[in-house]
Amino acid sequence: MSNTLFTPTTLGKLQLKNRIVMAPMTRCRAIGNVPNDLMEKYYAQRASAGLIIAEGVAPSANGLGYARQPGLFTDAQIAGWKRVNDGVHASGGKIFVQLMHDGRVSHPANMLVGAKVVAPSAIAAPGEMWTDSSGMQPYPVPAAMTEADIAQAIAEFASGAKNAIEAGFDGIELHGANGYLIDQFLNAASNQRTDKWGGSVENRMRFAVEVAKAAVAAVGADRIGMRISPYGAFNGTAPDAEMDALYERLISELNNIGLVYIHVVDHSSMGAPEVSPALKAKIRAGFKGCYILSGGYDAARANADIDANKGDLVAFGRPFISNPDLVQKLQSGAPLTAPDMSTFYTPGEKGYTDY
Repeated sequence: MSNTLFTPTTLGKLQLKNRIVMAPMTRCRAIGNVPNDLMEKYYAQRASAGLIIAEGVAPSANGLGYARQPGLFTDAQIAGWKRVNDGVHASGGKIFVQLMHDGRVSHPANMLVGAKVVAPSAIAAPGEMWTDSSGMQPYPVPAAMTEADIAQAIAEFASGAKNAIEAGFDGIELHGANGYLIDQFLNAASNQRTDKWGGSVENRMRFAVEVAKAAVAAVGADRIGMRISPYGAFNGTAPDAEMDALYERLISELNNIGLVYIHVVDHSSMGAPEVSPALKAKIRAGFKGCYILSGGYDAARANADIDANKGDLVAFGRPFISNPDLVQKLQSGAPLTAPDMSTFYTPGEKGYTDY
């Protein structure tokens, strides 16, 4: 088997010791939305990855959605992440943060007093979400964002990026996937606006482009990547006839902005709709920066796809939950420990730092 996965590479100005990325995964351990010692231990345990992308972190109070989701908008949160990042760096790792504004995928019970659930259009996400105070609750109808709300959200991503660098992160992934706020603008199922932020491909991608520009202006293009999920169906998103055109155009814009990577979600291995192979090939051919592959990979397939030049880095998600030493296990061929799914989002160390 090829060993390309385990060879060093570069990402912007960073030297990575291998091509293995720990994917961003919501774990809901931040009591009071502040990173803690448990989270410091969790990430340091997994610092053998070439790059860690930390879980989705809210850039603002309006951006919070899940119970115990960490933020990056208060001094206490910045200080908490500083400890996490110091631990990762002391263990020889590199770490980006995923800035995730949840938009309509939220509930007031999971938010701070005074925050509001906002989205491109006043359309509730389908289904329910967990709240610590009242158990499962239906998603509320969000407030359709005004021009002022949109300007504020773009500014929040920029301030979140600045706070991330202050907290010691090596860079920032803008979460433009999986039905959260950026994706809510991209997707016609959640964006039914008739102004310059909705309707045409050009208008639906405007928010993603403006967020990327603002983040790059704040901290530099070599520190900013974006995650996208074309053909996704998570959180009430749905493909439409213009999907390929939208993402081809978006990639062209992100190239102009100079983003350091694109991280493409493909969960077809877990039963999600397949991402069009033709679209993936066009994104790969058209994007100048680094391309991160994801979706149910093992070492053999990861090596094969890197060797076939389908991507530069490969993200592993669930295997990292129950195998902090995943890099060593992939390299040696040792069997992987199966994760306990009942502890994915529960507070405490069980199923988190005790593998």
